[in-house]
Amino acid sequence: MVSHQNTTPPNAQPSLGELVARISENVSSLVRGEIDLAKAKARLMGTQMGLGAGLLAGAGVLSLYGLGFLLDAAARGLGELMPLWAGKLVVALVLFLVAAVLALVGAKKLKQVKHSVPAPQEGLKQSAETLKSSLITGFQKAQNHE
Repeated sequence: MVSHQNTTPPNAQPSLGELVARISENVSSLVRGEIDLAKAKARLMGTQMGLGAGLLAGAGVLSLYGLGFLLDAAARGLGELMPLWAGKLVVALVLFLVAAVLALVGAKKLKQVKHSVPAPQEGLKQSAETLKSSLITGFQKAQNHE
């Protein structure tokens, strides 16, 4: 860091230029310190988020394996009551039924969101019209006062 030498005698007040130089130096070091702190926080946060994301991904993979074993157990359980192929077929049909219901509900939600969000062009048109009418009203009032 560059340090300005104090050219004033010990009892004299520093000049305006020296004060400005000190302030500039202090502000620069403060900004550099804040930037370094932000970089350190970002590195730490990135490392921790990466670890968290990896753990969540691992949990998701293990959950899918568990679901597979659970479905296989259900099919084998039904296989005790009927042939094994029929038990697996029943489990598959139930899964397809659940998937179809989820797809229908999801599509309905997407349509609701699509219709509830206004188009940006409409908002811009409305803003332009409001601005135009405000300007016209302002000009009319200004002309009436003249």
